[in-house]
Amino acid sequence: MGQPMFILAEDTSRTHGRDAQSSNIRAGKAVANAVRTTLGPRGMDKMLVSDSGDVVITNDGATILEKMDIEHPAAQMIVEVATTQEEEVGDGTTTASVLAGQLLAQAEDLFEDDVHPTTIVEGYHEASRIALETIESLVLDDELDDELLRKVAESSMTGKGTGDIEADALAKTVVAAIRHVQGDERVERDDVVVRTQTGAATSATELVEGVIFDEEPAHDNMPRKVEDASIAVLDLDLDLRESNIDAEYNVTDIDQLTAAFEAEEGELRGYADALKEAGVDVAFVTGDIEDRVASMLANHGILAFESISKDDARAIARATGAKTVGSVKDLEAADFGHAESVKVRKFGDSELTFIEGGAAAKAVTVFARGGTEHVADELERALNDALDVVTAALDKGGVVPGAGATEIAIADAVRAQAAGIEGRKQLAVEAFADALDVIPRTLAENTGMDPIDALVDLRATHENEGVAGVISQGQTGVIGNPIEAGVLDPAAVKREAIESATEAATMIVRIDDVIASN
Repeated sequence: MGQPMFILAEDTSRTHGRDAQSSNIRAGKAVANAVRTTLGPRGMDKMLVSDSGDVVITNDGATILEKMDIEHPAAQMIVEVATTQEEEVGDGTTTASVLAGQLLAQAEDLFEDDVHPTTIVEGYHEASRIALETIESLVLDDELDDELLRKVAESSMTGKGTGDIEADALAKTVVAAIRHVQGDERVERDDVVVRTQTGAATSATELVEGVIFDEEPAHDNMPRKVEDASIAVLDLDLDLRESNIDAEYNVTDIDQLTAAFEAEEGELRGYADALKEAGVDVAFVTGDIEDRVASMLANHGILAFESISKDDARAIARATGAKTVGSVKDLEAADFGHAESVKVRKFGDSELTFIEGGAAAKAVTVFARGGTEHVADELERALNDALDVVTAALDKGGVVPGAGATEIAIADAVRAQAAGIEGRKQLAVEAFADALDVIPRTLAENTGMDPIDALVDLRATHENEGVAGVISQGQTGVIGNPIEAGVLDPAAVKREAIESATEAATMIVRIDDVIASN
């Protein structure tokens, strides 16, 4: 009696109560602060260096958090916020992470006032409901025409290494790509691929109505460009067939050896002649092409590629309307695909093959150029974000004012309704509104404005004019109307940021015991 009972292993550590809550909140805030300075068009970049020396330079929140070696479980929940945001809508990862961190900071202050975690959770969920309703009321009634979508794309890319001038041209390319794959019911986002290549300025980026892949012709004497091409996709080897059994042949005279060589030559020539007689202009082969067959195909004027991956073969077949065939004897005109042109272009030491104007082409490729590998990689991330936000605007409910205007409006609506909520839950609802201020405050700070003065001006302008945001102007920022300035965000990005940040923050707030095995 009176002896202590040990139910945990000796190497197990335990943190509980206020210590556990404080530890989790500090970890979450630290992660959010790591990406806070990257928010907005004047946000700064992060340089991430791996153990192996690989360098990534970016201001994309999801990329930064993915590359960071984060071990604390509560901090990993903030990373999951960014991951979810990226998967669902493709942008707004920094906004969601920063908001989650600020919700935790506000919860920490509420703990100091002896507000129970359950009360905080209830208040945050109530405020989140008000926030989502407010977002719906802010959706613009304007038709989602090309000009409006261009503004959405440009707003997403500005500050992500594209430059203000390039962002406008890139936004037009993004809208053209999405329009190309837009169906009656939804946008087929997977049909747009971004392909990067170093060696030119960002302004050289172009939209290719077709597919690009990294393969060279099977023979140097093959044509480098074929117009109005009939295309065959072959799932086989254009090589000598191998016997399934081990066998030995005794050759007693030169005639027998000559006959063996002629038989081999005849088999190989049969491949080339079959493709020629069928009318094939370009052949994509998943297997190997024997050197002599490649030479014969070159003599016939046929462009051929070998060792095509299964994924590339499917993409080519889909783009051109070709059927994948397992034997050259079975080739028929109905199996062929068609493209306006197939051409091999040289970029530095590498060659890329462009298949454009395919008969069944719904897929398009944004061929992005960058002066260096780091620039090209960041441009690829920016373009993918822009493609995602334009898709979200079309498929998931329109656009709302950007530049922090939506967050200012939501915070105002939450505070207005907080007065009607009884008990300590009102404190949590008001804290949620205060947390939302972190977005416009950070935007102002990153543009060089005084964050407190800017927040006061934003609230006053919102009260008088109904909409107010932090507009980047030159090397600083001003308070203005983001709609008139063309700064727009998809409503889906705001919804997802509110929902995912609230879920992560409330989950962390409810934890009062951390048990870890060392």
